[in-house]
Amino acid sequence: MKKYSVYLLTGLRILVGWHFLYEGIAKLMTPGWSAKLYLLGSRWVFSDVFHQMAESDGIMKIVDFMNIWGLILVGISLFLGLLTRWSSIAGALLLFFYFVAYPPIPGYTFGTVMEGSYVWVNKTLIEFFILLVFVFIPVGFLFGVDRLLTNWKEENASAPVPLEKDETSSLQRREVLRNLISVPFLGAFAYAAYKKQRWDSYEEKFLNAGETDAVSAATLKSFNFSSLADLKGEIPKGKIGDLDFSRLIMGGNLIGGWAHSRDLIYVSRLVKEYHNDERVIMTLQLAEKCGVDSIITNPSLGRIMNKYWHETGGKIKFISDCGDRDGFLEGIKRSQEVGASAMYCQGAIADRLAQNNDFETIRKGLELIRNYDKPAGIGAHKIETIEGCVERGIKPDFWVKTLHHHNYWSAHPDAEQHDNMFCFKPSQTIEFMNQLEEPWIAFKVLAAGAISPQEGFKFAFDNGADFICVGMYDFQIVEDCNMVVDSLANINRIRPWRG
Repeated sequence: MKKYSVYLLTGLRILVGWHFLYEGIAKLMTPGWSAKLYLLGSRWVFSDVFHQMAESDGIMKIVDFMNIWGLILVGISLFLGLLTRWSSIAGALLLFFYFVAYPPIPGYTFGTVMEGSYVWVNKTLIEFFILLVFVFIPVGFLFGVDRLLTNWKEENASAPVPLEKDETSSLQRREVLRNLISVPFLGAFAYAAYKKQRWDSYEEKFLNAGETDAVSAATLKSFNFSSLADLKGEIPKGKIGDLDFSRLIMGGNLIGGWAHSRDLIYVSRLVKEYHNDERVIMTLQLAEKCGVDSIITNPSLGRIMNKYWHETGGKIKFISDCGDRDGFLEGIKRSQEVGASAMYCQGAIADRLAQNNDFETIRKGLELIRNYDKPAGIGAHKIETIEGCVERGIKPDFWVKTLHHHNYWSAHPDAEQHDNMFCFKPSQTIEFMNQLEEPWIAFKVLAAGAISPQEGFKFAFDNGADFICVGMYDFQIVEDCNMVVDSLANINRIRPWRG
C-alpha cells in the first residue's frame, strides 16, 4: 500500500468517528431524548418489531442507552484507532438497524429528516460499508492506538538486534506521533462541541428571555414544538352518515396555500414554499397519530392525498369541498375520482348560488353525491344560505358553516370587503343552527388566526358545533389536539350532539 493511503484511510476513520461521537453527545445533551418516535415512524419490513419495541418502556430504556453510549463509544474508538475492528462491527450493526428502520426507498422516508434526495443509497448505507472495510483492514494499515500496541508487542516478542540509540529513539518517536495523529482532531472536536454548546445556550436564553419586543413575543416565543408524549387524551369521534370522524378535523387551506392573511400579501406564497410534498405527508402522519382522522380540502389536492394513502398506508379521510373552476357538479365528479370520503358544496359557492336563487344546483349536487354513496353536505359563510336551503326543503347529511365571535381588533362592519371576518352574524347562526338535526362542522372558528385556539375552540363547541375544522401547521397539531380535549372536558352547550 502506498504511504499516503495509510493517511487517507486513517483520516476517513477519524471523520466517521467524529460523526458517531457528535451524534451520541447530541443525544446525551438533549433532555428527554428517546428513539421512541423514530421507531414508531418506521414502515418497512421490520416495522412491527420496531413498533413493539417502542411500546415497551423497559425496552426503550435499553434502546436509548445503547443508542447514546453505543454512538459515543464507537466514535471515541474510531477517533483513537483503539479496538477499531470491534467498534467497526458495533457501529455497522447500529447503522444496519438505522437503515432498515428508514430505508431510502420512495414511500418509506416520510417521518424522518432527509438531507438529500436518495434512492436506496444514503449516508447511513455508505458509512455502513466504510465500517465493514475497517473490519477487514489489517491493523498496520491504519495509524492509531491499535497499531501502536501491535508494534510494541511485536518488538518485545522478536527482540531484534538494536539499532543505534539515537536512530532507534527517532524512529520510535515518529511512529508514536503517527499513531497519535487523531489527538489534535479530538481536541478540535472538543473545541467545536464547546462552541456549539455555547451558541445553543445563547439561543435558548434569547428565545426564553423574560422580556422581548413586540416581534419576538408574537413569533419566536410562540413556537412550541410539542411531542406526541404530551398528548392529554384521545379526541372523541362523531358520525356523519355511516362514517366516524374525529371532532377535530384538519383544514386544508394551509396545505393548499390558500392563506387568509389580510393585507400580508406574501403569506400565501410562504405557505406554499413551506408545504412541499414531504412536509404535507409528514403533517398528515402526525395528525393521524394524534387522533385527527380527516381533512377538509379541495379536490385539486387529491394528488397529494392519494400519494399519502399509497406511500404511507395512511387512513385519513378526505372531505372534499368540491370547489372547481367548472362548477359544483364537476367538482363532485372530480372529488369522486380522487377518492373523497364525503363531499359538500363549498361555502363561497353555496353563498353565490343562494344569492342567485339557484338552489336547484345545490339540490342536484346533493343527489349526485348520494348517488356515489357518500355523505352530502352544504357549506356557507352566510346564515341566509342555510336558511334558504331549509326553507326549500333541501336536507343535507351535514352542514359546514363558519362560526366565530367578533371580539378581535380587526373585526369591523365592512367585513365583506376585507379578508378579516367570516361569520357575519354569529348570534343568528347559533340560534338557527341549534334548531337543525344534521351534524354541523364549524369552520373559520379562529377567524383565520385572529382568535386564540383556546377561546375559539370552546366558543364553537359550547355554541353547538359538533365538529370543528382547523388549519394547522405540523408544530401546532399536538397543542391543538390538547386544547380540543380540554374544551370537550369542560363543555357548556345547549344543542344536543348530532352525529
